[in-house]
Amino acid sequence: MATDFQDLTGSRFERADLQGSTFTTVLLNGTTVENADLYQVTMRGVEIVDTTIDGEIRNLVINGVDVAPMIEAELDRRYPERAKFRPTTADGFREAWDVNERLWATTVERARRLEPGQLHESVNGEWSFIQTLRHLAFASESWVGRCLLGDPSPWHPLSLPWDQMQPREGVPWDRDARPSLDEALELRHAAMALVRRVLDDLTDERLAERTKPLVGPGWPDEGETFPVSECLLIVLNEEWHHRLYAERDLAVLEERA
Repeated sequence: MATDFQDLTGSRFERADLQGSTFTTVLLNGTTVENADLYQVTMRGVEIVDTTIDGEIRNLVINGVDVAPMIEAELDRRYPERAKFRPTTADGFREAWDVNERLWATTVERARRLEPGQLHESVNGEWSFIQTLRHLAFASESWVGRCLLGDPSPWHPLSLPWDQMQPREGVPWDRDARPSLDEALELRHAAMALVRRVLDDLTDERLAERTKPLVGPGWPDEGETFPVSECLLIVLNEEWHHRLYAERDLAVLEERA
C-alpha cells in the first residue's frame, strides 16, 4: 500500500450509515460486503477483477450496458424451473409450490447422507443446513401465517429470523439452538402446510387483494398491509434462493466428508 494512504485495513463497519459517502482513490481489495443496500451507486474508473456478487440485481449498468436482463436470462436458462417461481395466477402459485416441494425433497435427501453434525456446520460463515430450514419456517410463518392467515404470533420457538434483525417482542431468535434434522423438518413441514393451506383456496381475485392491517408486535410490523401476491412471492423467493445456497454448501460439506 502506498505510504500516503490512510491505513484503515481490516476495518469493520457494522450497522453503519454511509449513504452519500464518497470514496476516491481507495483500495477495496479483499473487501467483504454483506446485507448492504447499494441503490444509485456510481463507480467510475474502477477495476473489478475476480469479484463475486450475489443478491438482487436490477438496473446494473456496466460500461453502458444494463447487464441485469442478461443475468436473469442466463439464470432462467440454467434453471428451467426458475421462471415458475414468478407466477401471476393462482394456478401458477400452486404449480410453483408443487415444484418447490419436489426440489426440496431432493435436497433434504442429499442432506440425510451427511453425518448429523455436518448439518450444523457453517460454510464460509453462512447458515448451516439446519439453520436454513429454521429460517424458511420463519419466512412462511411471517408472510403467510401472520400476514395472510391473521395469526399475530405464528412463530415456533425454533424459528430463525435473519441475523441482522433487531430483537422484537414475541419473535424468537435462538441462532445457537441445535435441533436434529427431524426436529427441524417437523417445524419446516408445519410451516409449509400453512402455505399449502392458503394456496389450496387461492383465487386470482384473492391475489389482487391486500391483507388486513397486522395486529400485535412482530414481523412484519404492526399495522402494515401488503398485496396478497407480494406475500406469496416473497415466500417463493426465499424458498428458491435458500435451496440453491443449501445445495452449494452441501457440496462443500460432501467434499469435507
